[in-house]
Amino acid sequence: MNLNQVALLPGYCAAGTALLAFLVDLLVPARRAAVAAATALGTLATAVAAVAVGRGPVRRTFCSVGCSYVADHRAALVAVVFALLTLVVVALSVPSQSQGEYYFLLGCSMTGGVVLGYTRDLISLTVAVETLTLPLYPLVAFRRRSVASAEGAVTFFVVSVVSTTVTLLGAALLYASTGALHFTRLAAALGHGPRPPMVTTGAVLVIAGLAFKVAAVPMHAWAPAAYDGAPVPVAAYLSTASKLGGVIAILYVAVDALGPALPIVGPALAVVATLTMIVGNLGALRQARMVRLLAWSSIAQAGYILAPLGALALARGRTAQGVSGAVAATLGYAVFYVILEIGAFGAVVALRGGRDGGRITDYAGAARRAPWVTGVFVLSMIGLAGLPPGLAGLFAKVVVVRALLSGGAAWLAIVVAINSVVGLAYYVRAIGALFAGNGEPDSRIKIGWPVAAALGGVALVAVVVGFAPQLVIDAVA
Repeated sequence: MNLNQVALLPGYCAAGTALLAFLVDLLVPARRAAVAAATALGTLATAVAAVAVGRGPVRRTFCSVGCSYVADHRAALVAVVFALLTLVVVALSVPSQSQGEYYFLLGCSMTGGVVLGYTRDLISLTVAVETLTLPLYPLVAFRRRSVASAEGAVTFFVVSVVSTTVTLLGAALLYASTGALHFTRLAAALGHGPRPPMVTTGAVLVIAGLAFKVAAVPMHAWAPAAYDGAPVPVAAYLSTASKLGGVIAILYVAVDALGPALPIVGPALAVVATLTMIVGNLGALRQARMVRLLAWSSIAQAGYILAPLGALALARGRTAQGVSGAVAATLGYAVFYVILEIGAFGAVVALRGGRDGGRITDYAGAARRAPWVTGVFVLSMIGLAGLPPGLAGLFAKVVVVRALLSGGAAWLAIVVAINSVVGLAYYVRAIGALFAGNGEPDSRIKIGWPVAAALGGVALVAVVVGFAPQLVIDAVA
C-alpha cells in the first residue's frame, strides 16, 4: 500500500491545529488571545494546504482493492470551506471563550470535517463524521451552570449515538450483501446482478442515520435544544460546519456508493426533504427565541439542500447529466447557505455579546444601536428567505428549483416554492424586531475587532457571491 503524504497534508494541518491549540494553552496559560491566534493560523494553514493539493493532479492513498482517500478538486473545496468556517467561529468566540480546551475541541472537529471530504469508503466516512461530531458534545455543554446547555448536550449525545448505530447497521448490511466497503466497489457490486433485500434495508438505514447530521426529519428534534443551549458561536458551527458534513456524507453515499441503487435512495431522500422542509418551517413559525428560530430555519434549509438528490430516482435524474446537476445544486445551495447562516449567527453574537441568543423581542432597537450589524443580519435573513437584495439566497433557491425541474421533479419544486413562501413569515418577523422600539444613541453596542472582522468578511463574501454566483457554481461543478 503506497502512502501519499502530499495527499494527506490538509488532514495533517487540521490535526496540527488542534495540537497547536493544546500546546499553546499549556505553554501560555490564561492567554485567550494566544490560543485563539494559534487556532486561527492553523485553520488558515489548512485552507492553504487544501488549495495547494487540490490544484495538482488527483492523488490517491490507502489503496488496496479500492482507494479510501482521494485528494481531488471536490475534496479540496470541502476542506477549504470547513477551514474558513472554523476560522469565523474562532473569531466569534474570542470575546466569550478563553479556555484552551474550547479551541482544541474546535480543531478536532475541523479535522473530521476536512478528512471527510477525502474519504472514499464507508468506514473512513463514518470515522470522519464521528470525529467531526464527538468534540461538539462538550462544546454544546460549555455554558457552565446552565441547565439548558447540559440538556442540549445530553439530547445531542443520545440522538447522535442512535443515529451512528443506525448508520453502522446499514453499512454492515451493505457489506454483508456485496462484500464491499469502498464506494467504487460498492457501486460496481450494486450495478450487476439481482439486488438482495438487505441492500434496500442497508441503503435506507445509512441515509436515515446520516440524516441526523443535517438535522433532517425524523432525526431533527435535537437541533433546537442543542443550538439554544450551546454558546452562540458553537450553535453557529453546528448549523454550518456540522450540517455541511452531513450533506457531504449523504452526497458521497447516495451518488458515489449507491449510485446504481438510485431507485431506492432517491424516493427516501425525496420524502426526507419534503418532511424536513414542512416540519422546519412550521416549527420556526412558533418560536419566540432567536436561536431556536434559526435552528428550526436550518432544519427547513436542510430540506432545500437535500431536495435535488431526491429527484435522482426519476428517469431524467438518473442520467449522467441529471446526477451532475443534482450534485452541483446540492453543493451550491449548501455553500450559499453556510455563508448566510454564519452571517446571521455572527450578527447574533455581535448584538448579544457573550450572552445566549435571547428572545426575539430582546433585539428591539438594534437597528439604531448597531446599524451596520443589523444590516448584515437583515442581508443574511433575507438571503435565507430567498429574496432580493439577498441575492446569494435567491440564486441558491433558483439553482435548486432549476435542478428539480430539469430532473423531472416538478412536484418537489412546487413543495420548495410553497415552503419558501411560508418561511417569509418568520424571517420577516425576526427582521421586524430589529426595527421595533427605540435605541438610544448612548446605548450603542460595542463590538470587538475579531467579531467585527469576521462579520465584515462574511458580509463581503455574501455580497460578492450574490452578484457573482457563478463563482460558487463553477467551484462545485
